[in-house]
Amino acid sequence: MAGAKSQSMKKNSGDLRDPANHCFVCGPSNPGGLQVRFRLEESGGQLICRAEFTPGPTHVGYSNILHGGILYALLDDVMANWSFLQGLRAHTARCEVRYRDAVPMGVSLRLQGRLARRRGRMLEMEAQAHRNDNDAIAATARGRFMLSAASRQAASPG
Repeated sequence: MAGAKSQSMKKNSGDLRDPANHCFVCGPSNPGGLQVRFRLEESGGQLICRAEFTPGPTHVGYSNILHGGILYALLDDVMANWSFLQGLRAHTARCEVRYRDAVPMGVSLRLQGRLARRRGRMLEMEAQAHRNDNDAIAATARGRFMLSAASRQAASPG
């Protein structure tokens, strides 16, 4: 199983370049999207989904600060891509975001998402967005993602 998981990571890591992918956050076929590239990395025996993003003038909310909805979308996608990059499809069932520090335009963010716990078909995920200029946590999120029926069958021990 470890070999299959490793092959899946190599095959899927950062590879979202499907011409049908119009996702606002990561879709290469969405010219108005954010074009974020996600990847899986192992850290301390745990898989972490990571990405970087630098907000520009089209991402402003108020007074040259990153719009909170875009920050939410980034956190949601870094959690969702944790499963997607492993070949599993899951959809957001619930998400709670805590905004902690404003992100000025031009200040890059480091995003990370990880599995906190799995309960049946539910993946309980956690995410963080860190500012690169001062290493402050800009926002955190906790979400529940429901595995699709096909993903539940593929992930079942056989």
